[in-house]
Amino acid sequence: MSFYVYLSGEIHTDWRDEIQRGADAASLDIVFTAPVTDHDASDAAGDHLGVPENGFWRDHQSSKVNAIRTRTLIEQADLVVVRFGDKYKQWNAAFDAGYCSALAKPYITLHAEDIVHPLKEVDAGAQAWCTTTEQVVETLKYVLKA
Repeated sequence: MSFYVYLSGEIHTDWRDEIQRGADAASLDIVFTAPVTDHDASDAAGDHLGVPENGFWRDHQSSKVNAIRTRTLIEQADLVVVRFGDKYKQWNAAFDAGYCSALAKPYITLHAEDIVHPLKEVDAGAQAWCTTTEQVVETLKYVLKA
């Protein structure tokens, strides 16, 4: 079986690389996709349309341009992994999980136990909650090779 997996969420650690290395080591047939992970580039995604005077409108404009990629890749994915890190609040990751839920798209959450309570609704919609990238890889192995 072949899978498309979208890796959503936190952009400040190498968790995506860890999952990809684990999937490669297990010879899983997976195409991984992700949002733009260069924070400055993402913030400037709409600047070519003209930089508004107000920061709200700059963010609004760039989020719409970023959404072209995000929505398309989530819709094409067979599964989405949504990572919530501990350094920043990833509201966009929660939005991605909600979008998956609205589409009936299966998703896995990846986060530490200390944020279970604030993510209870997000986790309730997930097919699995993982605390490590190794658990994500094991879940992918089961789904693809069982």
